[in-house]
Amino acid sequence: MLHKVLIDKVGNQAARLLNSEHSLPTADVEKQLKALLQSALSKLDVVSRDEFETQQTVLLRTRERLEALEKRVAELETSKAL
Repeated sequence: MLHKVLIDKVGNQAARLLNSEHSLPTADVEKQLKALLQSALSKLDVVSRDEFETQQTVLLRTRERLEALEKRVAELETSKAL
């Protein structure tokens, strides 16, 4: 729900920038929109694509190590049972 409110707020501010009486040069509008979006995104609980991919790689390595350890424990339990 917070995301919708934030998106609506950003949309309203962007519309005001674009529809203002004193039309700003395109570069100024673009600069202000970027700042507005960066501010809005910083309030959301998101991560960058790079951060996500890094965590995904770490998780994969951790999962592989866990599976190897589980296999080793199973082998040790089997050898002790004999």
